Amino acid sequence: MEKADVMNIIKAIPYLASLSIDHMWMDYDREADVLYITFNREPADDTEMSDENILFRYKGDKLVGMTVMGASKRINVQ
Repeated sequence: MEKADVMNIIKAIPYLASLSIDHMWMDYDREADVLYITFNREPADDTEMSDENILFRYKGDKLVGMTVMGASKRINVQ
């Protein structure tokens, strides 16, 4: 991991800590360019697709995860 990568993670910490969630897990599949974000290990019972190619996974009315397709193209980190 490059020093710039570490610095970008450190910059994101205040934002991530401010979220109203207790846990978050992230997995990135570089080959598929898909970022999986899980907020709760409960299995989803419903999924909605946004116009921005993001899948929102729900358990009842509770958001339990997101799948972000084309993740690397969503932000230009300098």
